[in-house]
Amino acid sequence: MSQPHVLLLGAPGAGKGTQSERLAEAFDIEHVTTGDALRANKDMDLSHMDTEYDTPRAYMEAGELVPDEVVNEIVKTALEEADGYVLDGYPRNLDQAEYLSDITDLDAVIFLDVSEDELVDRLTGRRVCDDCGANYHVEFNPPETEGVCDKCGGDLIQRDDDTEDTVRERLRVYEENTEPVVEHYRDEGVLVEIDGEDTPDDVFDAVKSAVEDAAN
Repeated sequence: MSQPHVLLLGAPGAGKGTQSERLAEAFDIEHVTTGDALRANKDMDLSHMDTEYDTPRAYMEAGELVPDEVVNEIVKTALEEADGYVLDGYPRNLDQAEYLSDITDLDAVIFLDVSEDELVDRLTGRRVCDDCGANYHVEFNPPETEGVCDKCGGDLIQRDDDTEDTVRERLRVYEENTEPVVEHYRDEGVLVEIDGEDTPDDVFDAVKSAVEDAAN
């Protein structure tokens, strides 16, 4: 089987990062995220574009959102450099979805379906080491000693963006901006929907099978 082109969709907390990493390893393909692509191409020359700054770095250092046209250019470069890929975190809106269809052909579009209550439980349960940055979860990946990092003994904290109010606002923004992308692929008849509330191993088996079926 040739190296597949996979788009993985899902709300924050659905497990896209975990499943994308496992897919990338299983199929020997690149895991492409907008964050990683931005960091890898932060000095890309944008002078040919009608944008406020000439590099992505300038937007990041100014604390400003990187415009869609710049994100599009960076994602295009990342995909062109990959023989196969799993794309995670892009497209975030319909304009980006339309751009994506112009620059690449997708073998599989997979959506991890997780209820809002489950997403809230997952995201608000995250704890991060204040010293080394290691991640834990109070239910799914607890430390050996409550509140203490296994790796360095540092204090585990709940980040401000993991509180319930903040999480629900993140999910509201996702639903407003990115849910139409899911509907777009569903309407096209290419969306494979997978129950993201199964165990991580069961979810991966379903995702892997969907990619194998689509790419054959």
